Amino acid sequence: MNTQAAPDFTLNDLNGISFRLSDHLEKGFIVLFFYPKNETGGCTREACAFRDRFQDFQDLGALVVGISGDSEDSHRSFAANHLLPYTLLSDPGKKVHQLYGVKGGLFGLLPGRVTFIIDSGGRIVHRFDSLLRFEQHVLEAIETIRKGS
Repeated sequence: MNTQAAPDFTLNDLNGISFRLSDHLEKGFIVLFFYPKNETGGCTREACAFRDRFQDFQDLGALVVGISGDSEDSHRSFAANHLLPYTLLSDPGKKVHQLYGVKGGLFGLLPGRVTFIIDSGGRIVHRFDSLLRFEQHVLEAIETIRKGS
């Protein structure tokens, strides 16, 4: 696959702490998943699938990061309700969505659901785009990282 540089960005996490992508690259792969909205059926299934396989990502040395347009408060509640052990970032203006070309699905009615795998060199090595195949985002990410490790 042809790779491209992952756009750097800074967003606040659920605790209002600034997260800059480039500060985390040297640690290994980053799984960056964009999802439409906290506490909706599909998004909750996807988030919990990442939670349920979180140890696999840790074993592979990968950092999992979820991004939606929801507020920090909404992320705090979502993470607490579903015991999510990974970073959630708030992108209320959808600027990072735009940087990564994450477009809405269902005729633009919903924000996109796209997962990117970024290597330690800051290159996007895989992109998976599917609004309705929630758990497949997790499986694709694990398989890609295993192949690249």
